Amino acid sequence: MSTLMEIKSSVLRQVQVCPSFRRKTEPEPGSTSADPPEPATGAWKPGDGMEFFAHMRLILKKKEGRQGLPCPEVLLRSGSPAPAEPVDPNLGLRALTQEEVEMLYEEALYTVLHRAGTMGPAQVDDEEILLGYLQQVFGTSPEEHTEAIKRVKKAKAPTYTLKVSVMRAKNLLAKDPNGFSDPYCMLGILPASGTPREQSGQKEQRFSFRKGSKHSSLLPAKCIQVTEVKSSTLNPVWKEHFLFEIEDVNTDQLHLDIWDHDDDVSLAEACRKLNEVIGLKGMGRYFKQIVKSARTNGTAGPTEDHTDDFLGCLNIPVRDVPVAGADRWFKLEPRSSASRVQGDCHLVLKLITTQRDTVMSQRGRSGFLSYLLLLSRILQFEHQAEESNSSNWRGEFSGPGSTVLCLHGAQSNLSPLQLAVLHWQVSSRHHQTCTLDYGYLLGLLEDMQAHWEEAASLPQEQEESLADSFSAFSEYGLQLLRRLRDYFPATNSTAVYRLELLLKCLDKLQLFQPSFEICPFETELNMDIAAALKRGNREWYNRLLNTKSPREQSGPQRLPGLVELADIIYEDLQACYGIYASLFHGILKVDFFTLTFRQLERLLAEEAWVLTEELSPKMTLQVASGLFELYLTLADLQRFWSCIPGRDGRSLALAGIHTPFLPAVKIWLQVLRDQVKWRLQGAVDMDTLEPVDASSKHSSSAATASLCFSHIQELWVHLAWPDLTQAQGLGTQLSQDMCGAALFYTELLRKKVDIQPGAVGETVSEPLCVVLNNVELVRRASGQALRGLAWPEGVAGLPRPLLSCTQALEDDLRREAHTVTAHLTSKMVADIRKYVQHISLSPDSIQNDEAVAPLMKYLDEKLALLNASLVKENLGRVLEALWELLLQAILQALGGNGDVSADFYGRFHFTLEALVNFFHAEGQGLPLETLKDGSYKRLEEELRLHKCSTRECIEQFYLDKLKQKSLEQNRFGRLNVRCYYEAAEQRLAVEVLHAADLLPLDTNGLSDPFVIVELGPPHLFPLARSQRTQVKARTLHPVYDELFHFSVSAEACRRRGACVLFTVMDHDWLSTNDFAGEAALGLNGVCGISRPQVGGGMRAGQPITLHLRRPRAQVRSALRMLEGRSNKEAQEFVRKLKELEKCMEADP
Repeated sequence: MSTLMEIKSSVLRQVQVCPSFRRKTEPEPGSTSADPPEPATGAWKPGDGMEFFAHMRLILKKKEGRQGLPCPEVLLRSGSPAPAEPVDPNLGLRALTQEEVEMLYEEALYTVLHRAGTMGPAQVDDEEILLGYLQQVFGTSPEEHTEAIKRVKKAKAPTYTLKVSVMRAKNLLAKDPNGFSDPYCMLGILPASGTPREQSGQKEQRFSFRKGSKHSSLLPAKCIQVTEVKSSTLNPVWKEHFLFEIEDVNTDQLHLDIWDHDDDVSLAEACRKLNEVIGLKGMGRYFKQIVKSARTNGTAGPTEDHTDDFLGCLNIPVRDVPVAGADRWFKLEPRSSASRVQGDCHLVLKLITTQRDTVMSQRGRSGFLSYLLLLSRILQFEHQAEESNSSNWRGEFSGPGSTVLCLHGAQSNLSPLQLAVLHWQVSSRHHQTCTLDYGYLLGLLEDMQAHWEEAASLPQEQEESLADSFSAFSEYGLQLLRRLRDYFPATNSTAVYRLELLLKCLDKLQLFQPSFEICPFETELNMDIAAALKRGNREWYNRLLNTKSPREQSGPQRLPGLVELADIIYEDLQACYGIYASLFHGILKVDFFTLTFRQLERLLAEEAWVLTEELSPKMTLQVASGLFELYLTLADLQRFWSCIPGRDGRSLALAGIHTPFLPAVKIWLQVLRDQVKWRLQGAVDMDTLEPVDASSKHSSSAATASLCFSHIQELWVHLAWPDLTQAQGLGTQLSQDMCGAALFYTELLRKKVDIQPGAVGETVSEPLCVVLNNVELVRRASGQALRGLAWPEGVAGLPRPLLSCTQALEDDLRREAHTVTAHLTSKMVADIRKYVQHISLSPDSIQNDEAVAPLMKYLDEKLALLNASLVKENLGRVLEALWELLLQAILQALGGNGDVSADFYGRFHFTLEALVNFFHAEGQGLPLETLKDGSYKRLEEELRLHKCSTRECIEQFYLDKLKQKSLEQNRFGRLNVRCYYEAAEQRLAVEVLHAADLLPLDTNGLSDPFVIVELGPPHLFPLARSQRTQVKARTLHPVYDELFHFSVSAEACRRRGACVLFTVMDHDWLSTNDFAGEAALGLNGVCGISRPQVGGGMRAGQPITLHLRRPRAQVRSALRMLEGRSNKEAQEFVRKLKELEKCMEADP
């Protein structure tokens, strides 16, 4: 019993770890886990089927990668460097002549030798380092380098000019009663000769453009500039620009005052008027004289009451201006320690040069062109130093390189926009000769876009040059997009990222298009991109077609290549959707996937239509196999399109493509049927009928069979034939073939186990257990596969042909399992009978549990072996079979022992209860409904009857007749009667009315029926003799209308088993009467017995229709019990019944 208690934990656990039928990755027994080699394509020949199913697994493996829409994480499998992009040295800037190189070299040296301003922290201020760097860039010899420096040093120094932009001020002091001021700026250069020198001991005093200041220094009038007055504000915005010539960059300084305008002719107006009247070069006057002269000639009076209020000043040495210029806020300073000022002023300062004594300047070459040539030279030099990883170079210049470029750009007075344009032009051109990082180019475009929005515009010549660079780069980008799959493969994350940056660069180019007066693009760029992609798709397809399936070959030769081509196109479309589509649509608003799918699908469909038409008259097994595989990929393409959200509604070129493939599919399914049988035959031949491993209880052939069925079902789902009528025909044939294969496998197993030698004395056969598990596994696998063969959408539930086929196979395999189970348990019959006989022969002195113990021990041992060898379903079958064997053995033991003591039957009753508990195992074994059904009821009834007296057995006989129901109600006919009890006369009235549809028992097809009416049991009605109706000749529907009375007490009619028995007989004149049927009516329910008679009528109660029947086994069990008893009452009862049975021998 302890064994059955472990069923739930051990058996269920083993069942749960069994491999799933649907698991695609499970290898067949005996095969390695590595992918099987691709079999040679050709006609499938008889063999073991392994090559065929290896090819089928390859087909299904392709299907695994086509489930749903692709994910970028799955497609991006490589992070290796991107493929090299094409470069052409001719696409760069024009090569310079030797003279032009020498001129550019001189220009660079001149820039370094005459540098001015403060270097930034990342810049190099060492002249020797900068000159040495230029020597390396231009590749000059030391002698040539020395000679060039000498020549440049002899040249005249350039003229320096400070470019000042007064942008705005903030948080100024309020000088007017209204809480505001009317500020303006006065600024100029304090030359070295005008720098005030203070006496020692004097109070600190800053220079100021102050009217009447006693400490004012000399300042030429030409150095003074004034901004406009901004009325009533403390945060004025001027955005005015001024140029100041610098005499000495080391000593000159910029001085700026901010004043509040208060009188009609202020200092600012006076300065303007004076500069209008006296604008001669070299004229210098004291500031006080300027004011007096202006006021004398102006409109204001001589009074000094209306003067401007001082708001703050700035003193900035020219040598402190950064080389790259300054764009920042400066804090306003007081003119003396007693002054009170506040606020800041925003200035943009830049130190530029003019009148450069170089050959390029003398020949009219602009600073823009000089910078372009110098940048190109330095860029090439810097990029060559990063040759090992050149495609990822982001334009990181060295310190000397960036310093030289900064110096030249500042000295040439190039604006930030011009610098951005120059860097883009040079870098984009250089990229076409030596690949750069697209992130660097995108950054240049973004920088140029930011400055483009701030600046007014470019000169026409520079704008045309920029437009040419845009056109060249876009043409280069379109060239790359035509070879998209070569240069930016979807599986390479590095290449895909470069593609994203390239598309962003092209998108930036479109943003500049409206800004150009001369448009760089003849058409919209995204239209050019779409055209380039279409052209690239066609070129890629033609290259593949010429490689895989050249049109010069014959149809059968082209077919394998076209299958491969279709697979490549499917994978490419997956990449287009998962990788490329989002990039093109998100950046350029180009629907790359729809464009590509429509184009490639149309090209492939055209090729497939032509090829199928050519191959139709040449349909061989090899051709059918290739066409079948080709169709699967074409069908996948259509399903792929149907899964795309938001797709357009136009029909595909592949619509209806399944029609020419139907003959090939039918032939392939026939090949599949034969290959499955060969595969199963080979698997059974190699099977040793031993479990595959410790976690499985089936053998290798069952695993192979289940995988075969699973592959077939998956292949059917993959096929998904679109025509419903054709799909029904294909599915019906395939289901029939699968059923035949499953039965073929069980037949092979049965033959295999029949020739297996059994161990001596073995009662639980290990091979039989394995075979039983195999049958169960195949039953489940084939059933699941068959249910998966449902037709396409449109049919609810399983179609009728498939349902009937599935049910038939289920029944056949269950019968096979029961056959194997019977064969397995038959080896235990002798032992079970021996232990049951031991119980029956045990003396009464032995306790019941001791008598039953050997049987229970034997069962526990055998069930432990079965539990270890069988899966849960089969263990249940074996338990049910053993249970039936035990019940039959006990019934046989009871039948072989007569006139024994009551203890004998009590012991077997104890045995039966012990066995029920053992097999039920507290709910872990067989359910009680199963245990207490069938033979158990018969055995329990016999045990109960054996304990009853003779009269109780006779009563049980009649009770069984009352309980018996006709299984075929119309076979033996019907009898209508009326029965009631007349209490006044103390008698029972039984009225036989008529019968119908009786059996024809005579040769003329009729009968001569009469009815015998008797009461039973006899011991309850000892004085009531049987009565009979008249004989109705030659009829099957007799009408009697006869009334019979039986003088009996009502109390006797209420007793257990009391009934009226109607026996219909066929009267024969020359032989024994024939039995036609019988029916029993219980008396405890008739009118007058169960309830008082109403009205006192002679014929109370409704007619009752009784269905005639023949005695069944449950009635005869009590009879057999009485036959075994020797008392007179039992023997007399049995004798009368046997006389009646003689009349039943003619039972049809």
